[in-house]
Amino acid sequence: MTLIKSISGIRGTIGGLQSENLTPIDAVKYAAAYGSWVKKQRNKETHRVVVGRDARISGEMIQQLVMNTLVGMGITVIDLDLSTTPTVEMAVMMEHADGGIILTASHNPKQWNALKLLNNKGEFLNAAAGQEILDIAEGGNIEFAEVDDLGEIHKNDAYIDLHIDEILDLPLVNVDAIKACKFKVVVDGVNSTGGIAIPLLLEALGVEPVKLYCTPNGQFPHNPEPLKEHLGDLMKMVVDENADFGIVVDPDVDRLAFVDEKGEMFGEEYTLVAVADYVLKHTPGNTVSNMSSSRALRDVTEKHNGTYTASAVGEVNVVEMMKETKAVIGGEGNGGIIYPELHYGRDSLVGVALFLSHLAEQKMAVSELRKTYTSYFMSKKKIELTPTLDVDAILKAMEAKYASEDINTIDGVKIDFPENWVHLRKSNTEPIIRIYTEAKSQEEADSLADKIIAEIKAIANI
Repeated sequence: MTLIKSISGIRGTIGGLQSENLTPIDAVKYAAAYGSWVKKQRNKETHRVVVGRDARISGEMIQQLVMNTLVGMGITVIDLDLSTTPTVEMAVMMEHADGGIILTASHNPKQWNALKLLNNKGEFLNAAAGQEILDIAEGGNIEFAEVDDLGEIHKNDAYIDLHIDEILDLPLVNVDAIKACKFKVVVDGVNSTGGIAIPLLLEALGVEPVKLYCTPNGQFPHNPEPLKEHLGDLMKMVVDENADFGIVVDPDVDRLAFVDEKGEMFGEEYTLVAVADYVLKHTPGNTVSNMSSSRALRDVTEKHNGTYTASAVGEVNVVEMMKETKAVIGGEGNGGIIYPELHYGRDSLVGVALFLSHLAEQKMAVSELRKTYTSYFMSKKKIELTPTLDVDAILKAMEAKYASEDINTIDGVKIDFPENWVHLRKSNTEPIIRIYTEAKSQEEADSLADKIIAEIKAIANI
């Protein structure tokens, strides 16, 4: 069992020992540190923080602890209850709040939960802010409010609808064209809040949703990471229902993947590629994705005469680079769409709306749309870590081994070969080394990953 304290938030498994797991005491400790940080950012009498959660089993318990800790600090809480990560981000902006907390462990299994922290723009904290909160938590001496100055909790369950309204108002969301197509789409909501939000969006767009695992009870029916090996039921139902395609999101709805009308994966990496193709067609400009994302986005960007830039892994790094390059669309190859016209955060809802607009205008089946993009194949593997492993030394050794190749060390080690690449990095959210490879065939990508894993194990003597 694990507690991971990082600049991107506090993530851990429920139960066990304090400071080793995400216990109630740890939830209070880090919520108080965040509350103290929020109050330091703006010198005023009252502060407000938006709080929402995904549907995982521990969510209500953790949310009550977090909200009442903030109340104890004199902070007013806007309680969204069951929500999505992008909806909480939107709510921070629309409420002109001082920050936000999303209680979700994203794609991690049900025993995990996390406090994901936002600034007053509804964006994830940068490294300096995240470190400051960790320092406050460890330093203690957090000041709470006197009895007459306690905060309040204001419930607001309208924000998923408001989020959808904002999406429908976007110029590039072609509502009329989508409605004219009378699409039928299967939705796998992994029994979390995507099962609420995605069907509501589809209905607003005149699309018939077929619900699969859309009961928000936190009992994930399969591993919640939206990868092919977990999506057999969705792939079968798309065919059985004669649907136009299938949608799957992760528990907090910031990762998006599609299944075509034949029950085949569109490719998680190609979610961003297809959406970017549509956006760039109408609004030419630049794009950004992280270093572990497919070269296919670069190809599409250059087709539309834009410039592609790779950032370090992590949403905050992608956003920072998007602002720097004035990118019109960006995100991560794990199915994360960031569309600045709406907000700077990964958002599956706007991704669905833009993808449907693209499909409606192209007037082709999803499988045919996929064929219009260069085919690259990725392998995403990982090595479980033990406390005794010196990961930095392992990465240094791999860097030295391939020193004659094109090496980038901005985030782990990326080795660019002429026909393929491999990216090695420590995860910020799990005790693992991630090994991502891309090549022109799946066999080549898998073979490269297996070769690199064997080399790492030999170096680490595991």
